[in-house]
Amino acid sequence: MAAKKKATKKRTTLRSKAGKKLYAKRQADGKFEDVQRYKRAHGSDVKRVSKAESAARKKAGKPARKAAKKK
Repeated sequence: MAAKKKATKKRTTLRSKAGKKLYAKRQADGKFEDVQRYKRAHGSDVKRVSKAESAARKKAGKPARKAAKKK
């Protein structure tokens, strides 16, 4: 039995007045739900450890990476 993947919300890229790159999540009706600077959002994505990654490390006999701290 295959596990269902949870679909992530698509992020739209925009630019602010200052020229900074932004990520914006939209609701189903098209309204903006959340807007973050690209640098901050990308940093949290990189720090996050996926279940697949931790399972692969465990299978390979390597120590697990620590998950990012939540503030």
